[in-house]
Amino acid sequence: MKYKLKEIGEIISGGTPSTKRSDFYATKGIGWITPKDLSNYHKKYICHGARDISKIGLDNSSAKIMPPNSILVSSRASIGYVAMAEESLATNQGFKSIIPDVSKVLPDYLYYLMLNSKSKLEQVASGSTFKEVSGKTMANFEVDIPEIQKQKYIISLLNPIVKKIELNNQINDNLVA
Repeated sequence: MKYKLKEIGEIISGGTPSTKRSDFYATKGIGWITPKDLSNYHKKYICHGARDISKIGLDNSSAKIMPPNSILVSSRASIGYVAMAEESLATNQGFKSIIPDVSKVLPDYLYYLMLNSKSKLEQVASGSTFKEVSGKTMANFEVDIPEIQKQKYIISLLNPIVKKIELNNQINDNLVA
């Protein structure tokens, strides 16, 4: 069945605390993800990027906490990078993330669906200086969502493959190191 993303989840934009305030950032604080963090990232889950933000940084910016299993989708400066929040975290303004309504779509299924939607997202992006998918465009982005049982079946096929790919990548990384 066709749905607009806003019908199957809440779309959340991220934010960036002022970089002029060092107290807005922390060594081990709230995970904060930027599109750059996902540029060479090939895992399903993420919890921290290159930098973390502090609670005061979160409170003094438009960044919002995304719960675990939120789908993080980069919406500019490389459109269509996708990861799942492993734990609560925040993103910068280069994301339009989705908190799935699990009565309609399973987070794993939405992750795979959005991963497969990169070219479609690039096509609906607009802007003259650089392309971006707006919050409104993301909210109205149409996707096909089967019934929950079929989603579970598809996930049961894809998850083992993704785990093997991640394991192989980890082995390869260890060989290079």
